[in-house]
Amino acid sequence: MSFYDALSIARPELFLAISALTLLVVGAFSQPRGALLVSWLSSAVLLVAAYLAAVGPMGSAFAGGFVSDAASRFAKVAIYGASAVGVVLGSGWLGRLNARQFEFPVLIVLAALGMGMMASAGDLISLYVGVELQSLALYVLAAFRRDDAKASEAGLKYFVLGALSSGLLLYGASLIYGFAGSVRFPEISAAVQHGASAGVIFGLVFLICGLGFKVSAAPFHMWTPDVYEGAPTPVVGFFAAAPKLAAMVLFARALTDAFPGAVAQWRELIIILAVASMLLGAFAGLVQRNLKRLWAYSSIANVGYALVGLAAGTREGYQSMLVFMVLYMIDVTGFFACLSALSRDGKPMETIDDMAGLMRERPGMALALTAFAVSAIGFPPFSGFIAKVFVFRAIIDAQGGQFAWVAVVGLVSSVVAAFYYLRLVKVIWFDAAPGATDAPPADAKAIAYAAALFSMPVVIFAMKGLDPMSKAAAAAFGLS
Repeated sequence: MSFYDALSIARPELFLAISALTLLVVGAFSQPRGALLVSWLSSAVLLVAAYLAAVGPMGSAFAGGFVSDAASRFAKVAIYGASAVGVVLGSGWLGRLNARQFEFPVLIVLAALGMGMMASAGDLISLYVGVELQSLALYVLAAFRRDDAKASEAGLKYFVLGALSSGLLLYGASLIYGFAGSVRFPEISAAVQHGASAGVIFGLVFLICGLGFKVSAAPFHMWTPDVYEGAPTPVVGFFAAAPKLAAMVLFARALTDAFPGAVAQWRELIIILAVASMLLGAFAGLVQRNLKRLWAYSSIANVGYALVGLAAGTREGYQSMLVFMVLYMIDVTGFFACLSALSRDGKPMETIDDMAGLMRERPGMALALTAFAVSAIGFPPFSGFIAKVFVFRAIIDAQGGQFAWVAVVGLVSSVVAAFYYLRLVKVIWFDAAPGATDAPPADAKAIAYAAALFSMPVVIFAMKGLDPMSKAAAAAFGLS
């Protein structure tokens, strides 16, 4: 393959990298009024990158370190689209606080670049580069409000624990390289085809632990509630959406491309992470009153459901994981758009008690929040129900049904979690309002309403397109 062909395969990432550098220059020379211009340009750049990913050529480049296939194409379109929404939501929120800065959208573009590399990683080096590029941008976004003590604390905690997870990831990668003799996924697969050595298995365990931190799976979830509570609300909406999808696709690619012969070993570990995440997210959320912390535990539980699909180790399982993550990504973005839009006397409404009487004050926002809560429960015919049906069916069908008990655990955790979702719905609909709410801004309200409508009924029609696309993406992993 010529160098030009390799560049063509990586065209979306090259476009994002060049655009990020250009936007930095534009922002620096158009101060102090250039922040809004950079925000709109960043959204346009991300949408163009999504188009380039959708229509670009497939293949591998740079000695197999970068892979473009149906799976990466599917993930990148969703990631770049969600990132564009994150730019719009965050820019509007910061503008209302008179704190808009041009660095914010550029950081999201750089994070999206890292996520694109994660989705296309073909060896351990590109895996690590993608993860760290994404993570470094997210650390700064978490602490973007430097005058806010909680945001600074969130950024510091995220950075310190992120450094620990990077150490686990690197240590695992070094063990795998040492015992398998290569960093490329196909060559690692060939080395462990007839049985993985103890060193490779140890490396795989550390690799899974490092990636488990990136998706906030239990017991590597310790950063999630504090970071979600302290970081700016639109940033949390971004955290909970696109980076989780990128990390799950990277998880799937690393396990299937590099360790297809060690399914029995890594499936057990993934099942442990899935069960722990589902149960912890359900039970720990029961005592939360702050909605950002509550949705942090909800995200931990939802990552557990996605890991259930991954644990199936089949094409149907990986398809269910992709469908689940896309539907969850839309729901969680809409929920945090609601939180970004709602305030009372200029103060953000971030607790369950703050939502009292919202149905009488802001019926549109109340209906949107109700839709997201009911969808998170998994109530039919909302998108959350469709997503859970996909993952539970996949794990039940895997290995002749011997892992059906995992689906039972998932159903139990869903029933437990229904308590705190229904408590929020009850407060919204039946409690008395403590005061008048402020008028929600148009940008956040539009995003919230669009996501709520997608949750039901648009999802019913959207599945006609999402199902075949996710099936083609899952087939790219080479599973049976």
